[in-house]
Amino acid sequence: MANRIIVDLSDRQLYLLDGNIVTRAFPVGVGKMLTQTPTGNYTIINKEENPGGPFGVLWMGLSRPHYGIHGTNDPASIGHYVSHGCIRMYNEDVLTLSPLVPVGTQVTIRE
Repeated sequence: MANRIIVDLSDRQLYLLDGNIVTRAFPVGVGKMLTQTPTGNYTIINKEENPGGPFGVLWMGLSRPHYGIHGTNDPASIGHYVSHGCIRMYNEDVLTLSPLVPVGTQVTIRE
């Protein structure tokens, strides 16, 4: 079975699963109160290296427009409710994750 991602907003963790087995977990920053990360089922639709600015070293766009999983230029924000709805990762973590999740990978975001 292909890898898939679950983002748990309550514990601010991104889990990489192989089938139903968690193989990796990464701390993330997620949307703040006024710009919450949307829950639901999405897919990774594109990737862009070095998008610049607040997106860190890598952007992985989701099938919900304007939302993605990306690095950050503010590592202190990881683990907090800080973004405009995207899922922020440490740059080294997003670089570790990206080769494991091709375009088309399922992403579930849950409370």
